[in-house]
Amino acid sequence: MSERRPRSALYELTRARVIEFLREPEAVFWVFAFPVLMALALGVAFRSERTEESLVGVLQGPAAADTTRALSARPGLRVRELGPEEADKALRNGTISLLVVPGPPPAYRFDPTRPESRLARLVADAALQAAAGRADPLQPREETVKTPGSRYIDWLLPGLLGMNIMGTGMWSVGFSVVVARSRKLLKRLMATPMARGSYLASHLLGRLTFLVLEVSTLLVFGRLVFGVRTAGSLLAVAGLCLLGALCFSGIGLLVAARPRTIEGVSGLMNVVMLPMWLLSGVFFSSAHFPAAAQPFIRALPLTALNEALRAVMLEGQGLLGIATQVAVLVAWGGVAFVVALKIFRWR
Repeated sequence: MSERRPRSALYELTRARVIEFLREPEAVFWVFAFPVLMALALGVAFRSERTEESLVGVLQGPAAADTTRALSARPGLRVRELGPEEADKALRNGTISLLVVPGPPPAYRFDPTRPESRLARLVADAALQAAAGRADPLQPREETVKTPGSRYIDWLLPGLLGMNIMGTGMWSVGFSVVVARSRKLLKRLMATPMARGSYLASHLLGRLTFLVLEVSTLLVFGRLVFGVRTAGSLLAVAGLCLLGALCFSGIGLLVAARPRTIEGVSGLMNVVMLPMWLLSGVFFSSAHFPAAAQPFIRALPLTALNEALRAVMLEGQGLLGIATQVAVLVAWGGVAFVVALKIFRWR
C-alpha cells in the first residue's frame, strides 16, 4: 500500500490561516457584515428618491405671519416660526439652514460656509421677491435628468469596497503575524523545513480565499437593495479587487514585520491607514483638499484603488483607462512585499 504524499508547507499554512479566521466571529462580522451595514445606513441616509427641502426659520414678530405665508408657498422650503432664543439655537445646531428676520427689508442670517445654507438663502429670497411683486424677465423651462450612477450610493459603494479590502487585508495579516510572534510560534516554525517565504505567502493566499465572498456580498447587496449597477466589466472589477487585496496584504506584512506586541502593530496600522481613510475619497471626494496635496493623495494606494473601481463601475472604463492606478497598486504591493521579506523578524 503506497504512502500518502505529504502536503506542502504552503498548503498547510494557508489552510491554518483560513481555519483561524473562521474561528473568530468578530473577524467574520467586520469583513462581511460591517460594510453591508454601513452601505445600508449611508444609502438610506443619503438616498435621492425625493428632493430635499431647505429648512428655514422665521423670527417671530409682527410681520412673521406674512413672511411665513410667502415662504411656504414656494416648493422646496419647510418653514417654522421661532422665538429669538430658539432661533439662535436652531441656527447654531443646524436644525435650520437659514433664519429670516421679517423686514422691511428682510434680513437673512446664515452660515455662508454651508452649501445648504446658501441654497436656502437663494430659494427664500426668490420666494420673498416674488411675493413683493418681482417679475422674472426670463421663464426658462426645466429638463430634469437622472443619470445612472449619479446617486451618492453609486459613488459610495466602490469606496466602501476599497476601504474594506484595505482594512481586512492589513488587519488580518498584521494581527496574525504579530500574535504568532508574541506567542513565540514563529520561533518554532523556524526550526521546521518550511521556507520563510512560504509562511508570508500563506497569509496572502489565506486573505484571497475569502476575497470572492467578501466582494460579491457587498456588490450583490448594493444591486438588490439600491439597484447599483456596474457599467464596466465585472472581470475588471474582480481583477482590481484581487490586485488591491494583494497590495494591502503586502503592506500589512511590511507593517507587521518588526512589532512584537499587539499595541505596537495597532499603532502602526492606524498611522498607515488613517491618512487613507481621510484623504482617499471613501466617503467624500478627495478633490476638496488643496491642490498642493493632490500629488500625495493620488500616490496613495487606496486612492488608486477607489479611483480605478469608480472608473470601471460608474464610467465603464477599460484597463487602458485605469493604467495609472494599476501601476500605483502594483508598485506599492511589490515594494512592500519585497521589503517585508528583507526585514521580517522571526523572534
